[in-house]
Amino acid sequence: MKTIAIAAGGDSPEYGVSVKSAAEVAAALSGKYEIFIIVIRGDAWYWEDDRGRRHSVDRNDFTLKLDDRKVRFDAVFIAIHGTPGENGLLQGYFDMLGIPYTSCGAFCSALTFNKQATKLYLKEYGIPMADALLIRKGERTDTEAVIKRTGLPCFVKPNDSGSSFGVSKVKTPDELLPAIEKAFSESSEVLIESFMNGREVACGVVKTGERKLILPVTEIIPKKEFFDYEAKYTPGMSDEVTPANIGEKLTGEVQQLSSSICDILGCRGIVRVDFIIVKDKPLFLEINTVPGMSSESIIPKQAAAAGISVTDLYSSVIESLFT
Repeated sequence: MKTIAIAAGGDSPEYGVSVKSAAEVAAALSGKYEIFIIVIRGDAWYWEDDRGRRHSVDRNDFTLKLDDRKVRFDAVFIAIHGTPGENGLLQGYFDMLGIPYTSCGAFCSALTFNKQATKLYLKEYGIPMADALLIRKGERTDTEAVIKRTGLPCFVKPNDSGSSFGVSKVKTPDELLPAIEKAFSESSEVLIESFMNGREVACGVVKTGERKLILPVTEIIPKKEFFDYEAKYTPGMSDEVTPANIGEKLTGEVQQLSSSICDILGCRGIVRVDFIIVKDKPLFLEINTVPGMSSESIIPKQAAAAGISVTDLYSSVIESLFT
């Protein structure tokens, strides 16, 4: 039986979501592998046993010292949303140690974690999207120039954060600077994006070696003004319809665009691509290279709609690392 580490936690506000994802993945895989959930939080890297004792990971070789043995991992399932599991840092570490892992590689992870860099990269390939501009901390913000460029309403968001932390919908000029400051509390870079008035959809893509699986499309209908943290993780705060009721032609376009974007960026593992459909045209919103795997998350729901168990989904990604 292979021994698999599930990397969980991280150093971002998505810590709690990551821990939930890791628990769901562990439950799905526990019958097929020997599973250890490894919590990574700052300098603390550990596994907690059923007696509540924490066993530290040796970061020199990513091994675990137990009372009676030393555990070496055959592979790592990365379930950390945000830094260091989604931005390439952990991927580079495992690359150096020669330990296979389930997510995108170091460069792809670093690129896709930066929203503006991803948009600029994909623009070169003709991927349709809303206009946006980047502001760095310490730069003077010309609010009139920003509004002239993006229009109102617009969205202000941290350039490298997930789960909608620090995101604001700005409707009036007076709201712009407070929204920018709010986003700066999560990141040193802020993205200001033109509002796309349409329907939000998401499509999961699973890429393992030469195989690619495109999952059904989900429409996200938040009961708040947009799909913020509360709408994402509070039951009843949004309706998620899978498969999306958008027609066969549009569904095919979203799936094809999702697949193309993953190929352009060089993604692997389980990825979710989000769009806003404006006048029957899907516009790229963002990509998640370590999407949520908790019971409230979209990928498990899409797998169920496709008739695929999460056990089969996650184990197929792990097994592809050994072929």
